[in-house]
Amino acid sequence: MQSGAPVFRSTADGLHYTALSADGRSIVKYKYSNGAAVDTLLSLDRVRNDEKLDLSKVRLSGYELSQDEERLLVYANPEAIYRRSFTADYYYCVIEAGGVRRNTLKRLTEGRVQAAHLAPDGRQVAFVRNNNLYITKIMSASIEKSEHQVTTDGERNKVINGVPDWVYEEEFSMNVAFDWSPDSKYLCYLKFDESEVPEYSLPLYQGAAPTLSQYELYPGNYTYKYPVAGARNSKVTAWSYDIYNRRSLPMNVPCDEDGYIMRIRPTRDATKMAVMTFNRHQSDFRMYFVHPGSGVAKMVVQDQNPQYVSPDNMDLIRFYDDGFTFVSERSGYRHLYYYTMAGNLQRQITSGEFDVTNVYGYDPKTRAAYVQTAYLGEGADMPAALTRGIYKVDAKGRMLPLFNGGKDGAGCRGTHRAYFSEGFVYMQHFYSDAETPLRVTLETVKNLKTVKVMQDNSKYRASSHVAHMSHREFFEFTTPNGDVLYGYLTKPYDFDSSRHYPVLVEQYGGPGSQQVLDNWQFDWEQYLNQEGYLVACVDGRGTGARGAAWERQTYCELGVRESEDLLHAGRYLATLPYVDPKRMALWGWSFGGYNTLMALCGGNDVYKLGMAVAPVTDFKFYDTVYTERYMRTPQENAEGYRKASVLERSDKLQGDVLIICGTADDNVHPQNTYELTERWVQADIPFDMHVYTNRNHFIRGGNTSNYIYSQLFRYLKKNL
Repeated sequence: MQSGAPVFRSTADGLHYTALSADGRSIVKYKYSNGAAVDTLLSLDRVRNDEKLDLSKVRLSGYELSQDEERLLVYANPEAIYRRSFTADYYYCVIEAGGVRRNTLKRLTEGRVQAAHLAPDGRQVAFVRNNNLYITKIMSASIEKSEHQVTTDGERNKVINGVPDWVYEEEFSMNVAFDWSPDSKYLCYLKFDESEVPEYSLPLYQGAAPTLSQYELYPGNYTYKYPVAGARNSKVTAWSYDIYNRRSLPMNVPCDEDGYIMRIRPTRDATKMAVMTFNRHQSDFRMYFVHPGSGVAKMVVQDQNPQYVSPDNMDLIRFYDDGFTFVSERSGYRHLYYYTMAGNLQRQITSGEFDVTNVYGYDPKTRAAYVQTAYLGEGADMPAALTRGIYKVDAKGRMLPLFNGGKDGAGCRGTHRAYFSEGFVYMQHFYSDAETPLRVTLETVKNLKTVKVMQDNSKYRASSHVAHMSHREFFEFTTPNGDVLYGYLTKPYDFDSSRHYPVLVEQYGGPGSQQVLDNWQFDWEQYLNQEGYLVACVDGRGTGARGAAWERQTYCELGVRESEDLLHAGRYLATLPYVDPKRMALWGWSFGGYNTLMALCGGNDVYKLGMAVAPVTDFKFYDTVYTERYMRTPQENAEGYRKASVLERSDKLQGDVLIICGTADDNVHPQNTYELTERWVQADIPFDMHVYTNRNHFIRGGNTSNYIYSQLFRYLKKNL
């Protein structure tokens, strides 16, 4: 199994970085110039333990270092709530000066809590317990603590303070909804009133791994708030809590009654907290600067799109003393801009027919930006969308690559990503391509000199697994519509071009997603190759890194073009001389499962069978934020929902089908599967179905992952 390297966190001086040890027992400080360990900030084997904590089996999962780098907040034993949220045991310590440290480590608070976060002064920690915000003040180096409650109205399935509701967490990629003002005087937070959001209940059984013994004889229920498309969302408001006066006041952010408030973040200015909003259609993004002491708000930037503004853009905003970076697709491609703090556009930093895929930072002194792009420059061996490059963009807009050529310096390909030191003198560089396992190096930014190889997977690369594995072969073809689609194909190690092989096409295909990338993967496809199957993947219309127009052409008709492209892909693959056109299959998970069903029920003339795991079958069952971003509401777009529904085309199923779901899937509810299979029952259409007890959208736990993939393979072997 290939391995990576821990992600570095730069210290303020830009000369050192910190990282959690592999065993989770310590936090170590290293020197950038040679990668050598120079200090241990915390070791669980060497602490003062006044509270008699049992630390023998504790493994740290994460940490936060205060701005003055004198205090640490750490957590262990996280227990998942939903996809991103969790409760954990939190601990706090003041880092002793020099020598062999024996830091005093104490619990932050009794019991497990959510989303604990240090104030900039390092002397306060905010966290959430039972839907309410609390603050623990750290009085001295001896860690005398004083805890007080910020909100009192939190109640399950009614009001949430400081952490998001289900749909915000899932679709706006967040697990915390508060932050501190830069001067530590205010705690600014979002309040979610979900009392009018419809409830959804999922059955719970005794099961196993884990066993819920309380449901041995009678099933239980898990009930939570889930707004389906067109339903009521939470009413979200922004608040500011005055630490010294201990009172909250509203932050007067203009927002539509049915709009969204998705982020609340500090700027470098203590009088300006950034609050970000969307209208219900998510076509109008606005960012306001709000004074935390008065609640007065001023809009500083707005971004609009006839279809939707990508929510990913808001997490690429970076604040500086004189301005902020901002990402927009207004030019037709995703590019980086710089605004003054007054909201005036200063300049467009990147331009061209490619997408910026990440923003690493901006240096106000040199006016240079550091970005990742779906672009490797002239002479690249791959279409731009299949690659990722790291660039320094200087004050004149020149893009200077911060990577060498591809494998062994030959050609220009692959996927590059990075983490930079403060001041952009060093970077941690991650690289792989379809033939090269992940390589992680510590490099200087100026001349790309390798300071230290953190991980090259040399043993893995030399192993028999790699020697006998299949590599992705990339291809492209033109559909009858004139669209060029990209794909990859993996073949058995002993591939014989004179034979005819069965093919499994795997895919996801959701808006802005990408699977066809020039990076290293060692996945289920390798097992299938060993068993004599070809495995292919094609990214259809609506997928990412090919500009706004390409992605948004599926707007208001999700699944129609995507599933058509799966049929085009199958017909293309059937023309290859080594493919058995009578033995082709299709499969996918989540949107990929939905896409599979749409294709099988949409004029399928190429696939003998399909396997759909955790699929949506009608977007009227799915949540507001995701569905309405791409489809608007059912009331506004009834015809679009009809076209996008597997239920509406269920009687046109062609080919064998296996459909799989978990009974406790909080994301894509099992209702999607049950409603479709009931239609097939009444229409006397044969199908196969697997249901996994108490499993969520990922269908994991105990032996479940091994079992589900074994069953998928057995179905293939039996029916293809």
